[in-house]
Amino acid sequence: MNPVFFDTHTHLDDDQFDPARDTVVARAQAAGVAEMLAVGTTVASSAQCLTLAQRYAGVYAAVGIHPNYAAEAALDDWDAIVRLTQQPRVVALGETGLDRFHNYAPLEVQRDYFDRHVELAQRRGLPFIVHMRDCTEDVLEVLRAARRRGPLCGVMHAFSADAAAAAACLDLGLYISFAGMVTYKKSDVLRAVARTIPADRLLIETDAPYLSPEPRRGQRPNEPALVMHTAACLAALRGQPLADLAAQTTANARRLFLERSL
Repeated sequence: MNPVFFDTHTHLDDDQFDPARDTVVARAQAAGVAEMLAVGTTVASSAQCLTLAQRYAGVYAAVGIHPNYAAEAALDDWDAIVRLTQQPRVVALGETGLDRFHNYAPLEVQRDYFDRHVELAQRRGLPFIVHMRDCTEDVLEVLRAARRRGPLCGVMHAFSADAAAAAACLDLGLYISFAGMVTYKKSDVLRAVARTIPADRLLIETDAPYLSPEPRRGQRPNEPALVMHTAACLAALRGQPLADLAAQTTANARRLFLERSL
């Protein structure tokens, strides 16, 4: 039986896919990627992700305002995101979180939108998707405060922090997702972290069109079909057959995104 994968984070709406999006989706399906989560970054992006989820079998949508776009959001953009969460095939909120690396928006603006996403996810019973770059303690502070309101259900996307941060996120009830970075030659520390994640909290993703994995790191754009390489790296690290890791991560993703939302 061939492995079945769930790419839990792809920006399928990105204009790099405009010339050949149908082909990209078909290639993913041929490679065993049964499901993909198209993740929004703005209101317009989120609406496009929903359109793609309605167009392609096996594609679902996450809607949200990325921290790097938070300062650009119009006054009524958040209300539009709230409305989008009520649409069929929208299964998550995000991409949200914090980013001190680019620092395109003031941190307090980013915090405000991050907490809005998490609070709405708690009210609606939807999972949320967290972007975290150069701001581990800031993100944990927001999440711990939100945890005092109630249980958390979400994923740390394209995880690249240390084992202590991973343990803190796991303690908060979150899943940990790895993208192509875990395959890179200099990512020994991240691979060590990946070995520590409980099997039932592990997810895989491409973050396409970014973060192409080895041995296809030079491919631009990255695409969902390449999630198999990240899965193969994790399977080797954890000493298990690729088919087993694929089955586990797919079951985890379906439990997180689909069983509670559809």
